[in-house]
Amino acid sequence: MSKHLNDYFNASQELRQLSLKAKQLIALQRHYERLAPPSLVRASRVLQFERQTLTLAADNSAVAAKLRQIAPDLVQLFQDSTCEVTGILVRVQVTLACSRHAPAPVLLSATGRARLIELAAILPDSPLKSVLQRLAQSKKLHNEQ
Repeated sequence: MSKHLNDYFNASQELRQLSLKAKQLIALQRHYERLAPPSLVRASRVLQFERQTLTLAADNSAVAAKLRQIAPDLVQLFQDSTCEVTGILVRVQVTLACSRHAPAPVLLSATGRARLIELAAILPDSPLKSVLQRLAQSKKLHNEQ
C-alpha cells in the first residue's frame, strides 16, 4: 500500500515537493517533542519551517508566552542536534476540542451506597451528613435493579 502511495507522490514534481515538505515537518515535530518540555509539547506543535525559521503553533497565549521565553534555548538545542534552525516564531492557534463521547455515568455499587449510609448515620446533623444522604439516594450514582 505505501509503495503505491509513494509512487503516486513521485508522479509529479509538485507532489514530490509536498511529500518532502511533509516528511521534513514530521521529522521536526518529532525532534521538537524530544527537545521541548513535555507540558509545552502537549499544547503546541510544529507549524512551518521556512528560511531556517521554525514556526510553532501554541494552543493558547500562556503557552505561546512560555515558548517565546525559551525560544533562544530551543534554537540552541536544535542547532546542537544539527538542525539548521536559526529562529523560532510562535503563533497562537486555538484548536477546537475534539468531540468526545459523553462520559459514562458514574455508578455507585451497593457496597459503596451502604458505606455512605453508614457514614451519614454516625455523623451529627450537618451539611456533610445531608450531602452524603443525598448521594446515597441519588439515582444517578447507582443502578436501580
